[in-house]
Amino acid sequence: MNEINLSLYLVTDNSEDVGKFLNTIEEAIKGGTTVVQLREKTADTLDFYNLALKVKEITTKYNVPLIINDRVDVALAIDADGVHVGQSDMPCDVTRRLIGEDKILGVSASTVDEAKKAQKDGADYIGTGAVFPTATKKDAEKVTKRELKEIVDSIDIPVVAIGGITLENAHELTDTGIKGFSVVSAIMSSENPKKSSEELLKIFNS
Repeated sequence: MNEINLSLYLVTDNSEDVGKFLNTIEEAIKGGTTVVQLREKTADTLDFYNLALKVKEITTKYNVPLIINDRVDVALAIDADGVHVGQSDMPCDVTRRLIGEDKILGVSASTVDEAKKAQKDGADYIGTGAVFPTATKKDAEKVTKRELKEIVDSIDIPVVAIGGITLENAHELTDTGIKGFSVVSAIMSSENPKKSSEELLKIFNS
């Protein structure tokens, strides 16, 4: 089991303005972001690879794990800290075989059965959502607070909640047993990503 501080888990959105994108990630880390997941759903492989190298420079500087969404090849090519896969990506057990035992492996799960299977197949943590309505993933399944607690209670590995989490609603999740908030817009779209990170972390640690 790879130990990882999941308290504030940033998932990136599209990186049209690369300079601003990298600056947002760095500011978020300065504010206390504990993990960065690079998600590029539309980028060509070479663009994804080059961007991942730039992001890795920042995460390495601050000693924060870099997780690559979905693309095992990119993760291995840049020697990222881990990979995150969804239910329609490469199967968890196959991903584990490809990346080895030392890399972090996260899996998206929205039911108890999916979470249990992911744990059995070698996942280090589970991402569960969408806990609130979200604009960044329109097709995300809705997970109620009760379902979130059931998932947390059904497995031994940590769970992070994702989906529409903001400074306004994050406090509603603090009694669910999750090990962290996973956010996209709350930081990536923030005018002050450092401050947003600090405030989200404060809510989580309260």
